[in-house]
Amino acid sequence: MRAANKAFIIALDEGTTNAKAVVLDDKGGVVAKFSRPLAIQTPREGWVEQSGEALIAASLEVIAQAIAHVGAEKVAALAISNQRETAIGWYRQSGRPLSAAITWQCTRSAAYCDALRHENKEQLIKRTTGLPIAPLFSASKMRWLLESVEDGPQQAARGEICLGTIDSWLLWNLTGGDAFCCDYSNAARTQLLNLHSGQWDDDMLALFHIPRAALPEIKPSSGPFGHTRGLAAIPDGIPVMAMVGDSHAALFGHALGELGCVKATYGTGSSVMAPVKSARSDIAALATTIAWHDGDRLVYGLEGNIPHTGDAVAWMADSTGLSELSEAELAHELNSLPTSVESTLGVYFVPALTGLGAPWWDDSARGTICGLSRGVKRAHLIRAALESIAYQIADVVVTMQQHNDFNLSALMVDGGPTRNDWLMQFQADLLGCPVMRSDVPELSAIGAGLLARKALTPGSLADLKACLTLHSEFRPDMARHRHLQKRWQEWREAVNRTLWKPDARA
Repeated sequence: MRAANKAFIIALDEGTTNAKAVVLDDKGGVVAKFSRPLAIQTPREGWVEQSGEALIAASLEVIAQAIAHVGAEKVAALAISNQRETAIGWYRQSGRPLSAAITWQCTRSAAYCDALRHENKEQLIKRTTGLPIAPLFSASKMRWLLESVEDGPQQAARGEICLGTIDSWLLWNLTGGDAFCCDYSNAARTQLLNLHSGQWDDDMLALFHIPRAALPEIKPSSGPFGHTRGLAAIPDGIPVMAMVGDSHAALFGHALGELGCVKATYGTGSSVMAPVKSARSDIAALATTIAWHDGDRLVYGLEGNIPHTGDAVAWMADSTGLSELSEAELAHELNSLPTSVESTLGVYFVPALTGLGAPWWDDSARGTICGLSRGVKRAHLIRAALESIAYQIADVVVTMQQHNDFNLSALMVDGGPTRNDWLMQFQADLLGCPVMRSDVPELSAIGAGLLARKALTPGSLADLKACLTLHSEFRPDMARHRHLQKRWQEWREAVNRTLWKPDARA
């Protein structure tokens, strides 16, 4: 039990483009937040990576600022939410990374994934892990990391190399190398976890050539992971009481996993996740995953991952000259331009910039803008980019209806692009269901903080409901919903163009 004066939880939200530390009070409210940008490197086509040292430096800096803001004596615990599927390896003795972290967007292992498909391993992998074959997931990235260094597999088998997702990398550094652990939600995204047993799977380890000795211990998302140690600006002894993938944290932060509350996180890419009661994994286009372990039980999630949503708008803004504007001016333009025109004039933008994710799963697909005519202006292109977010999310939601546990009462949304009111109303009209936008943008941090709060003050999930944030509601216009079904079908035809391949026999 925490001391009475230790009222604050500091939640680190380590994303793809920023590391943020959010100070949460004992009611779950945001007291302060600190942020540092993170750089992304693309050394080759399809390769996306980040410096592991830079991730740690930015994360420690914002945590230190948050602790200094409230005083270390008032901090009850740290909580971590992190970008998922990104893989990193490091030498156990020195803590030095093998190379840059390979991010979730990277497709360098696509050829290896294709080879697994040709070897008919798809069903085995999906049945065991709940995940389709795709370079998105961590196992093929970890294999690449080991093969990129001399005697990598042999060193890993001897326990000299650690392989992990970003939560384990952060924990290792926060605890001075004392703790090498990950949580169930991040382990479930590696393609090495048996979804049914909740343990590393021997067949998957053998298939991907990953030694068990190189992997972290799996722990519940809510519970003790270790204590800070040996850091210049962070006092020793602060407990880390929660770790969870960022999309899972957002789902928890919205409604604590209430059935029917489907979550869509709008970020660089998007995760659409629905809580389900079983580990059923026979829907080929979607992933079945572990949403979290709350310290009492495992909760499953049905998910579709989309690599380019906010990233699609950023690309279009850059391509049409809007990226030269200030952040405030850009936000204004993205809100005003789509409402300045009545439609896209038949333009559809399919942002398969490094391939298509759910429900299509085509790594070789590349982006398409179709329907261009002489009258098309920048406003139509920006509107097409924003509409592409809503279409992609709706495609995943419709696919989820194949699961017998699936129920949609509302789409709970979070992330930067949700600040766009026009986009939120379009999403509600397209799906024909309410869209509930969190009024607090730091939802992943809040979800991780609530899991830490549950570990500090054990009780039922109902005890946490008082800490949930308020939402703004966008109700669907059902007449417009019916009208948009034709547009949605035209979008799917545009996707089919993206999936088209030339005849190799010609």
